[in-house]
Amino acid sequence: MSAVPQREEMSTALRMPSRQRGKRAFDLLAACSALVILAPVLAVTAVLVRLSSRGPILFRQERVGLRGAPFTMLKFRTMRVNNDDGVLRELNRRELAGEQTAGADGSFKLSNDPRITRVGAWLRALSIDELPQLFNVARGEMSIVGPRPALSWETELFPSEYRRRTDTRPGLTGLWQVSGRSRLSALELLRLDVEYVDNWSLRLDARIAIRSLPVLIRGDGAR
Repeated sequence: MSAVPQREEMSTALRMPSRQRGKRAFDLLAACSALVILAPVLAVTAVLVRLSSRGPILFRQERVGLRGAPFTMLKFRTMRVNNDDGVLRELNRRELAGEQTAGADGSFKLSNDPRITRVGAWLRALSIDELPQLFNVARGEMSIVGPRPALSWETELFPSEYRRRTDTRPGLTGLWQVSGRSRLSALELLRLDVEYVDNWSLRLDARIAIRSLPVLIRGDGAR
């Protein structure tokens, strides 16, 4: 491996503000530790997904990351393959336009989605489908805490005042998850994302991470 990219990466890290270096250090430690501890869960889940229906174990989808840069987000596959997302797109458009409120499963989600497999529904209820995103965190594409990772076509629908939500990395959890996510409108979720960006601190990250634990136990899954 060339030493040039390594030197560039080290130089970039040194230019980061100390608080950002602290956030990255926490993300890396937490993600790597969780991957080791949860390795048996990941392995069993991979087998269940493989047996549930035809298709890959991991679902890969392009999302919008730091400063609008695209990245490939990983999840355990919870849906049958070759599905049309036209209904979901129209739902998102109506929510952002204020024409429709969040459904029982939360904003940006379809209630009783027929595309979801039986195993997938169980994985979503326990948020196990989100665990592969720990690899995204380890790679520096995501953070443990941050704004909701959005799709590129979703961001095109967002009002301009919410575009700065990409000033930080998207997160596994965030204010949107610990503030009654299933009861919030789409615009309220975006306002929470911007509020997080404007008020970010390591202490706030710690508070959100701690508050996320009972949310996960209750089954309020992240997206």
